[in-house]
Amino acid sequence: MATTLFKFCKPFAIPIRTPTSTSTKRSLIIRTCLTSSSSSQPCIPSHKLWLYNTMSKNKQEFKPKVEGKVGMYVCGVTAYDLSHIGHARVYVTFDLLYRYLRHFGYQVCYVRNFTDVDDKIIARANELGEDPISLSRRYCEEFQRDMVYLHCLPPSFEPRVSDHMLQIIDMIKQILNNGYAYKIDGDVYFNIDKFPEYGRLSGRKLEDNRAGERVAVDSRKKNPADFALWKSAKEGEPFWESPWGPGRPGWHIECSAMSAAYLGYSFDIHGGGVDLVFPHHENEIAQSCAACNQSNISYWIHNGFVTVDSEKMSKSLGNFFTIRQVIDLYHPLALRLFLMGTHYRSPINYSDVQLESASDRIFYIYQTLHDCENVLSQNDVAIRVDSIPHDIACCVDSFQDIFMSAMSDDLLTPVVLAAMSEPLKTINDLLHTRKGKKQELRIESLTALEKIIRNVLTVLGMMPQNYSEVLQQLREKALKRAKITEDQVLKKIEERTAARRNKEFEKSDAIRKDLAVVGIALMDSADGTTWRPAVPLALQEQQVVAT
Repeated sequence: MATTLFKFCKPFAIPIRTPTSTSTKRSLIIRTCLTSSSSSQPCIPSHKLWLYNTMSKNKQEFKPKVEGKVGMYVCGVTAYDLSHIGHARVYVTFDLLYRYLRHFGYQVCYVRNFTDVDDKIIARANELGEDPISLSRRYCEEFQRDMVYLHCLPPSFEPRVSDHMLQIIDMIKQILNNGYAYKIDGDVYFNIDKFPEYGRLSGRKLEDNRAGERVAVDSRKKNPADFALWKSAKEGEPFWESPWGPGRPGWHIECSAMSAAYLGYSFDIHGGGVDLVFPHHENEIAQSCAACNQSNISYWIHNGFVTVDSEKMSKSLGNFFTIRQVIDLYHPLALRLFLMGTHYRSPINYSDVQLESASDRIFYIYQTLHDCENVLSQNDVAIRVDSIPHDIACCVDSFQDIFMSAMSDDLLTPVVLAAMSEPLKTINDLLHTRKGKKQELRIESLTALEKIIRNVLTVLGMMPQNYSEVLQQLREKALKRAKITEDQVLKKIEERTAARRNKEFEKSDAIRKDLAVVGIALMDSADGTTWRPAVPLALQEQQVVAT
């Protein structure tokens, strides 16, 4: 006899039954992070964190339900194709929140699901003549690779729908028992008229839940907006046994059941893209409250769209770029920086200019830190707080204060990135100017500045393992975009050096400009000429026009 999962509306630990074609069964105990024992006491933050709550339509001070601990559920991808940069924005956003909550001192249980049972997956699998679950598993793995490229930390749990049919079925049973759903010929529908609070998250009216938009058109339904909790099996589709006959779950019930399985009915943060506010998250609220009247999520957090020519980027519109397409030409950390350069709730317009600017900026950041590291490696200095010059201490403290205040104000990453300019400039002055090289306590100053920048980059998920390696990768990407080899660049430098030696300045200027047009900047110094990636001239002109 199956365990009643939702009777007491609490987090639970239960066996998972995974149906397979060979009827093999395995069991696994789900344990919630937040109820697991810990040998250390959670750190209680001393600052206040404010987050925008879609439910209340304003910023609210973040107060977790359990002191020092946070439960966060983020709706994951429907895995039927490679993920696009709209997906990248969602998961970079919540990776930032996850990292900052941990930096704040919280113990965080971060759950991000995979939808591996869905109409779109089945349609794609039928096109390719592939098993839907196998196809989805393959794209789940590709998504995880993308997240590694983007420096997104792995969540605490990554549940898949196909592994959680027991929980989904038991939740539907509870909703039926509570009178919020009805059965029709093997299908189960949520009775939306039974839930008068429907629409409180989105502020939209019931009639806005248009049939046909993941809400099936079906004349048998009591209300056209009623949505499926369970769909009866159709020929050629995967199915699972249930009290209502063979079938599969509707999309919305999957996240309600999995979030309850790992975090209970009452937890802190539920997130996703703004396109999920309605109907997905609206329906999740209705289902979860119908299953348990104590269901409560404190903060609903949503990121804005990525747009192309002011239209939402999406697979359905066909105007999307996959993460793989973008990082084939741009470093993944340049893409991450691009996504953080706009506040997470604002729309961000994708363009080559923006990616080039992000790539240029990140090269500058890492080159500065690489040069600083080289100087510091030649010196062994124990840093004392009172050994840093007053102006350097002010620079460090100011950046730290801006970082904490901006990130605590609903993750204002653009403010943090802008504020990083001052300590970076100070490092370059100390490294390269005549006055800086002579400054008292120069090494101590460089050490303090490098440390604060490194700490901030770590929280932002922007800290590479090796500066030299990432700088070389950025150069290689720039050469690929320019459709030129490094040998060709070096040959051009030799030609330009010869032209300058022969006082053929018009020729030398032309060589410099030809390279600048494709994004290769030449840097002259007493030691000779080197090159670095730069924003191509034509795109620089677009930047000027845009500003």
